[in-house]
Amino acid sequence: MNRVAVAACLVLVAAARADDAADIRKVLDEQVAAWNKGDLVEFMKGYWNSKDLTFVSGKDVTRGWQETLDRYKKRYQAEGKEMGKLAFSDLEVRVLAPGIALVTGKFELTFSKETLSGRYSLIMKKLDDGWRIVHDHTSG
Repeated sequence: MNRVAVAACLVLVAAARADDAADIRKVLDEQVAAWNKGDLVEFMKGYWNSKDLTFVSGKDVTRGWQETLDRYKKRYQAEGKEMGKLAFSDLEVRVLAPGIALVTGKFELTFSKETLSGRYSLIMKKLDDGWRIVHDHTSG
């Protein structure tokens, strides 16, 4: 390949990665909107709907989409619980390979009497239905 062809390929790769980062950010923005409407099922659309989904929080590991949804319902929608208002910040998207990305950021969950915050690392994979979280490690 000549230099012009190599440069053109590099430009295309950079554009594809920028498109992937924008698509990933859109998934996370949609999750925040769903959470703030109190819609956990819609929020969970950002996750891989598979028994192989992994969610790590503190010392707990949850495996599976339904199990993760059940965990969220128990923690945030059970009697006497509230969902609070969710916000993400410090978002960094790194496309590691075609169709695989590492996403890091900060979450803030504001309740009526307190605010929780922490960091998260997500492994996201581009599936037939778009980018989905396949592994979530969140710490408060």
